[in-house]
Amino acid sequence: MNPDITAPPRVCLVAITKHGAAQAATLARQLPQAWLCVAAKFADATQGLSNPVQAYEGAFKDRIGPLFQAFDQIVFFVSLGAVVRLIAPHLKSKDEDPGVLVVDDAGQFVIPVLSGHVGGANAMADTVAALLGATAVLTTASDVGKTIPVDILGRELGWRVEAPKINITRVSAAVVNEEPVALVQEAGSPHWWTRPTPLPQNIHRHTRLEDVDLGRYQAVLWITHRPVDDTLWQTLHERLVVYRPPQAMGTSTPAGAAA
Repeated sequence: MNPDITAPPRVCLVAITKHGAAQAATLARQLPQAWLCVAAKFADATQGLSNPVQAYEGAFKDRIGPLFQAFDQIVFFVSLGAVVRLIAPHLKSKDEDPGVLVVDDAGQFVIPVLSGHVGGANAMADTVAALLGATAVLTTASDVGKTIPVDILGRELGWRVEAPKINITRVSAAVVNEEPVALVQEAGSPHWWTRPTPLPQNIHRHTRLEDVDLGRYQAVLWITHRPVDDTLWQTLHERLVVYRPPQAMGTSTPAGAAA
C-alpha cells in the first residue's frame, strides 16, 4: 500500500469483545478521526464518542474484506492468532495491504502484524503505544537494529524509491546484516536520519557516485536527481536502490550518470 504522505491515514479500531470495545473506545477518544468497528452487542462502549462507528451483526470474518479496502491502518483489539487467520485470505502484497496492528486485551502491548514499513504499521504502533501507555513490539530487522529502512528511506520527506523489488530485498539484507553499504547523497534534505543513535558503522557516506569504489560495497543507496543508465543497473546487479527527492519548480534533471 502506498498512502499519500501528505494526508493522515484512514484508521479503523476494531473490537469483537466487551473488553476490546472498551479499549478501542479509550483509544478513539484520543484519535477523533478514527472509525470504530465493534460488535453491535458491545456498541454501548462507544456512546458519547464523536468518532464514526460501524456496529456489525453476524460473522466478523465478513467484515475483513471491506475493512482492507477502506482503511490504511486497522488496529485490532483481538488476539494475534485470530487476526492472522482472519486476514490471511485477503493478503496481496506489502504495496497494497493496509497496516495491521494488534493490541492485547489489557492494552499493554501493540504489535504491528502486517505492512510495518510501507503500510506504516510500525509508525502507527509507536503512536498507539504512546496514547495507551503501552509497549510497541517491533520485529522488523531495521527497526530492531536501528538502521536504515531501505524500502521507505526519506518517505516522510517526499522521496520516491526507484528500484526493482529484488534490489530492495537484497540491499535491505546487506544493511541489516551489517555488510559494507555506500550511501551516496547528491540531492535532497540531509536531515533524513532522525534516530537518536549514530548512523551504523557499515553505512559509508559519499557525496558523488564517481568517488565510490563500487567493488568495495555489497550495496549502494543513491539519493540523486540524475538518470541511471542500464549499464549501471547491470554493473550493480541487484545491489542498487535509487531515491528521488522532490525537485524545486523550474529545476532540471542533470544529464548523464556515472557507470
